[in-house]
Amino acid sequence: MPGYAIHLAIAEEYLIKHKDRIEDYDSFIEGVKFPDSVQDKSLTHYGKGSSNSNLAKFLEENEIDTSFNRGYFLHLLTDYLFYNKYIECFSKDIYRDYDLMNEKLIKKYNVKITNDIEKYLHFIDEGEYKVIDFEFACKIIDEISSLDIDQVEKEIHETPDKWLEFRGK
Repeated sequence: MPGYAIHLAIAEEYLIKHKDRIEDYDSFIEGVKFPDSVQDKSLTHYGKGSSNSNLAKFLEENEIDTSFNRGYFLHLLTDYLFYNKYIECFSKDIYRDYDLMNEKLIKKYNVKITNDIEKYLHFIDEGEYKVIDFEFACKIIDEISSLDIDQVEKEIHETPDKWLEFRGK
């Protein structure tokens, strides 16, 4: 899964690019954080875990008609694209990469760190990236935050098979 700093950076950029679509900032951010705030992520990701987000299943049970649900859907969409488009091979080294880039992402994207996620963020300032580097993370943030999630929702309804969970279909 993308780290909290990446999820929140995408949220902040999404808000800048689509400010007319979000009514309640705090509720939107809570929606972005919610899927990873539970022990059993299969329940909140509509799949076997955070790497198995099933967007069609989410939309069967929810609408993206509130700020919270828009944030929640953006989180799941980010996870889905992260594992299906951006990351070719998962490695636990990615967590160290997050630790290397967290501080830079927080500063670059003006991410607000709340007490509930502070304990999940770690910072190191030396080392080499192994799976995902800062520049690639910024590319992912830009691309996902630019998406029209209403259009993605429409595409999912029209072609749900395209959006099945990635692993263990």
